Amino acid sequence: MADADVLFHEHRRSVFRYLSRLVGGADAAHDLTQEVFLRVVRSRVPDAEPSACKAWVFRIARNLALNHLRDGRRRPPAMELIDRAGPASQELSTAIKQAIAALPEVERDVFLLRETAGLSYAEIAAACELSVDAVRARLHRARQQLRETLAEPITTERSRGVRLHTGDRK
Repeated sequence: MADADVLFHEHRRSVFRYLSRLVGGADAAHDLTQEVFLRVVRSRVPDAEPSACKAWVFRIARNLALNHLRDGRRRPPAMELIDRAGPASQELSTAIKQAIAALPEVERDVFLLRETAGLSYAEIAAACELSVDAVRARLHRARQQLRETLAEPITTERSRGVRLHTGDRK
C-alpha cells in the first residue's frame, strides 16, 4: 500500500505535465496539481498495487481538470507542449496544439494520459473508467484524427526543409 507522500513524489511531475497540456497553462496546472495531492492526502489511499494507485491519482487529476474546464465553459486553449523533438516552426507548433485541443474530450484525455503521463492502457482504463479495449479504440481514433489533421502542416513543414525530429548525433 502506498501512502500520500510516496504517491506525491512518484507522480507529481507526470500529473503536472498531464494537467498543463489538458488545461493549457502552467499556472492552472500548478494549482490543480496541488489540489490533486490535497485530495490524495485527505482521502484514504487505496490498498492496491502501485499501478492501481497511479490510476487513482490520475482519475482525481482528470476529474479536477474536467471540472476546471467546465467551470470556465471553454475548451482547452492552445496547450503547452514542450518541444523535445527539435526546431519545428511556430505554425506547426500551433497546428499541433489546435489539433490536440480539437479532439473529443475522452480521446484527448486518453491520448494525453498515454503520451504525456506514460500511463499503461490498464491505468488509463482505470483513470477514465473505461475498458482496456475502449482505451485502445479511443487512442487509435485520437491518433488517426491527429494524423489526418496534421498531414498538411507536416508536409508543408517538410517542404520548407525544417527538421521535425532531431536526435543526438556524435
